Amino acid sequence: MPKLRFPGFEGEWGVFRLSDFADRVTRKNTDNETNLPLTISSKDGLVDQISYFNKTVASKDMSGYYLLKNGEFAYNKSYSVGYDFGSIKRLDRYPMGALSTLYICFMLKKHYSDFIKVYFDSLKWYKEIYKISAEGARNHGLLNMPTDEFFNTKHNLPENVQEQRKIADFINLLNRRIETQQLLLETIKKYKRGLLSAIFPEKDKATPIYRLSEFTEPWEQRKAVDIAEYSKGNGYSKSDLTESGTPIILYGRLYTKYQFVINEVDTFAIPKASAVYSQGNEVIIPASGETAEDIARASAVEKPGVLLGGDLNILRPFDFINPSFLALAISSGEPQKELEKRAQGKSVVHIHNSDIQEIIISYPARIEQDQIVAIFRRLDHLITLHQRELELFTKYKLGLLQQLFI
Repeated sequence: MPKLRFPGFEGEWGVFRLSDFADRVTRKNTDNETNLPLTISSKDGLVDQISYFNKTVASKDMSGYYLLKNGEFAYNKSYSVGYDFGSIKRLDRYPMGALSTLYICFMLKKHYSDFIKVYFDSLKWYKEIYKISAEGARNHGLLNMPTDEFFNTKHNLPENVQEQRKIADFINLLNRRIETQQLLLETIKKYKRGLLSAIFPEKDKATPIYRLSEFTEPWEQRKAVDIAEYSKGNGYSKSDLTESGTPIILYGRLYTKYQFVINEVDTFAIPKASAVYSQGNEVIIPASGETAEDIARASAVEKPGVLLGGDLNILRPFDFINPSFLALAISSGEPQKELEKRAQGKSVVHIHNSDIQEIIISYPARIEQDQIVAIFRRLDHLITLHQRELELFTKYKLGLLQQLFI
């Protein structure tokens, strides 16, 4: 029996082989009934390749592919982060689609389909897949999974359809709440992007499209070399990180973790003799990254005493520039586009202080800068709150899935 159960249901769950409740689907797309090539995403389920890859990776002739219909399942034997033994997903988005014969497809002949979908999302079936694949070789991320043994796997399921429906309905309700939270979060982020594009002047314009009503004076423009002092961080890498010690910022975290203002740092290192520390209110820009878009961004470091790792360009703005405003300005509009153009390299791109110094920065009076910063601080705070709420819901769901199934 599972650890967590809805009231009113008793008794042990049954043990079913997959072949007891599912039949393999081997029908081919012989007559080209569909021209929609599918792929399996562990996160998004069965999706068309164009939506997922922005291109089609399937063969032009898909007559040899499986023809999968709405409500049928497919097993992706490829492992990915968090999905060591692949994923099983149901086709929900489209009436039908074409799927590579590398996948194992099947349809249900008993049990409540929504329940089986949720069961496969729980990954409780991994214990059976492990028994089969543990002795098999992994070839380029593809599990060695004999089809007959896959259909011979055992699964603990309740025989009472009402219990199946209760579990499925509850998890689906939670899924809809998570989707709503994701949509809310994306809406706020989209609003922020739109506001950023309107609150900074366009190229060759003296004032922005959107402006706080009490301000009318035109913005000034200067080269970035005239608004800050410049220096560099000093060499630390991921291998230098420790569980505790002095807070440190490494360049990669600027485009994976932090917003335009950094007031809390959650990575640490042991200081070296040549360490560079923040004095408070610096603006830092990555000096290296995988793409120009990644490194054409800036963040303001509010606290003193933070280690600033190598591959960081450091700006200390003069008094007439709010550091947080400067970080916003560099990460938006024309300055960001100009930085992207100046980023050089192929596999790794670089931005130097000399590149940043040539960028033209538009800015209003300090009081207007401060108010613009306050607006985006509130937005970032709202984004952080909703992001945390999304993480809590997701964590709660994962915990329930582990307790509701055996």
